[in-house]
Amino acid sequence: MRTGIFLPNSVPGTTGSQLVEWARKAESTGFDSVGVIDRVVYDSYEPLIALTLAAAVTERVELVTNILTSPLRNGGILAKQADSLDRISNGRLTLGLGVGLREDDFAACDIDLKVRGALLDDHMRRLGGHRMLVGGDAQHASRRLMTGGQGWTMMIGTPDQFEAGMTAVRGAWACAGRPGEPRGMAVFYAALGDDAQQLAAKGPGNYYSWLGPEIAGAIVGSVATTPDAVRGYLAGFEAAGATDVLICPCSNDITQLDLIADAALRVPALV
Repeated sequence: MRTGIFLPNSVPGTTGSQLVEWARKAESTGFDSVGVIDRVVYDSYEPLIALTLAAAVTERVELVTNILTSPLRNGGILAKQADSLDRISNGRLTLGLGVGLREDDFAACDIDLKVRGALLDDHMRRLGGHRMLVGGDAQHASRRLMTGGQGWTMMIGTPDQFEAGMTAVRGAWACAGRPGEPRGMAVFYAALGDDAQQLAAKGPGNYYSWLGPEIAGAIVGSVATTPDAVRGYLAGFEAAGATDVLICPCSNDITQLDLIADAALRVPALV
């Protein structure tokens, strides 16, 4: 199973130099990939631009959008951007694509929410030469994966939910007669150190506040706040069939990358 980490492109106040530092250190520390989140009406960096920064200062890590809300974009321009980023990174781009949920993002881009599904289908056809993962509900993703894409990504959820989603994805994959096995990417949040609880409340708590206190509180409660919790998520998702896991930090402080790397990539010393 490959293990990656998100760049803090959606952490408010992050600077360009911090994105560069995270990308460099993620690669040198041993992560397999770096990921980015997509929002418009938020204090964040556009994901393809953030990954372009990462591409310029790395040589090995996979560059992943998880997810890119493709219906917010013109299909022709998106294809050109993806082709350009994939070329300058020597083929390291993987596009995780989804329909998106935020009405304010769609309003800011003058896009009707009602056509987002059709736009995603069109964009997948245009982007067919790239590695693609389909995000969102596994049942909808399964339909799209019957004709294109390399796998499914579940944004937030438990290993049990991931396993159920992958069962649906594999079933659709086999029904379509597609060769090989689909990729399956899982995501979880982590905040480590003495202020882990505060970081979890401030990071995902603020980001998902639009969903209401109950759902936002559940997401905050799911954040891995100890090294054992990080390792538990990784083991759980691997057992559930994940080929990839991306860990999302709750802070742009580079020490969080070090702490997460120690928990996720280092074998604990025997006492």
